[in-house]
Amino acid sequence: MPERADTIDVLFVISPHSLLLDIAGPAEAFRMANLHRAILQLPPRFRLRFAGPSATLRTSVGLALADLEPLPTRLDSPTWVVLVGQPNAHVNQVTPAITATAQWLSRTLHHHLLNADSPHRLVTVCSGALLAARAGLLGNRRCTTHHDVLDALRALARDSQVVDNRVFVVDGSVASSAGVTAGIDLALHLIAAECGEALAANIAKDMVVYLRRSSRDPELSPFLGHRRHTHAAVHKVQDAIGAEPERDWDMASLAGVGHVTERHLLRLFVDHAGASPMQCLQTIRLERARQSLEHGASVMDAAEVSGFRSSLNLRRAWNRQWGGSPRDARRADLRVKLTLRSDSSERPSI
Repeated sequence: MPERADTIDVLFVISPHSLLLDIAGPAEAFRMANLHRAILQLPPRFRLRFAGPSATLRTSVGLALADLEPLPTRLDSPTWVVLVGQPNAHVNQVTPAITATAQWLSRTLHHHLLNADSPHRLVTVCSGALLAARAGLLGNRRCTTHHDVLDALRALARDSQVVDNRVFVVDGSVASSAGVTAGIDLALHLIAAECGEALAANIAKDMVVYLRRSSRDPELSPFLGHRRHTHAAVHKVQDAIGAEPERDWDMASLAGVGHVTERHLLRLFVDHAGASPMQCLQTIRLERARQSLEHGASVMDAAEVSGFRSSLNLRRAWNRQWGGSPRDARRADLRVKLTLRSDSSERPSI
């Protein structure tokens, strides 16, 4: 990848009661990117800045952030403006500080985002997307936010394509994430695009991030999806699917687990889980296959342990869900691991 000389200002815009982890998690990832570049004798790529409508603001945990710089009147260097979230108790309170920040965003960033060649970018973490929407910055782009405020985002950004159940979404110069730890995933994704996959993977390793998620990953683990209900029979069937996705399940055997008829089980799943039993099974099997591939299994072995029985069945399901093929995903993952292994062997310990 071509190395660019410009340092990127990563400007965290702090609002009252901002979620501290939304700030600290991504900020640490960018700080560590500079550290890893220094080890490779490369100049810093990111300059961290923190600004707000007041010089001192209290965060979600009560800790106050002081010496915040004023919101700049213009962006003089390539800048990624990062908007972070607030707790649910504050997210719908349009205070004078929120209004002033939204007006500043519209005045300072809106015209830049309309320019495809602009060096500036908007990054939102959690409900920070709502502030972006209030400033009119999302337009008709694809975006996401925390699952609790998806409807609020749709109401504020009526022209936008709000995507459910995604860790993060990148659409041109606008990148949005589902919240909290998803902000770290998005930061690592952006770092990888600027500094290379190997460097981003090393940062994830140092931060003890078990699995660096991509824009293809759901916000909630598929093992937890479709479970925001209280129906005991549906939970029982979902438990059985999650425990043994490789089993040769059909509607009759699943209905037997729930002690209901097949027709009644289908109705219960649609009403309470929002999907059919077989759709839930397919989702779990794909996740099991994906995890197996990431741990080095062949496509055939991944198909077997996940219940697809054949690599052809897995390929068809994979293509319908994500596009492409599991073999391509496995090759890409192997390339990253090989690059990381080569890079790690050459760098000193931190």
